[in-house]
Amino acid sequence: MSFDQAFDDLIGNEGGYSNNPNDPGGETNFGVTKRIAVANGYDGDMKDFTKDQAKAIYRKEYWPSWLEDAQLPYYIEFDIFDDAVNSGQRQAVKLLQKALGTVPDGVIGPNTLAAIKASDPMKLGILFNAERLEFLTSLDEWDDFGKGWANRIAHNLRIECR
Repeated sequence: MSFDQAFDDLIGNEGGYSNNPNDPGGETNFGVTKRIAVANGYDGDMKDFTKDQAKAIYRKEYWPSWLEDAQLPYYIEFDIFDDAVNSGQRQAVKLLQKALGTVPDGVIGPNTLAAIKASDPMKLGILFNAERLEFLTSLDEWDDFGKGWANRIAHNLRIECR
């Protein structure tokens, strides 16, 4: 999978500058929170944060290195990457593990990798998105952000069909 392609697909899920008082992430631009931007050396106004700066942070913070070796179809890799951006890498792995029927410990190890290789990719993609929707609907923020999250997953499902 190409990180560049995944980033281009993902940025369609992210807006520009936002400072929604109901968003626990706070001030964001291109989906990167101010906290993450600052932790990665950015010291400017978030309104001036660029797409290229966001791309560098996505690569470093949200692109799981194990994806390179997992040999998954693009759409599953993209779903995992997108969920890592939306909910964090550990949560994305837990949802993947639940979809696989393995222990959801949030760590990619030999058991998870073996389960990935033994899985039916289409079934895994469907189950992963089902786990993701169930997780998101359990969050207190669903009332404020649920429509956007559901649209995000719908966008991703369309990617699976191309």
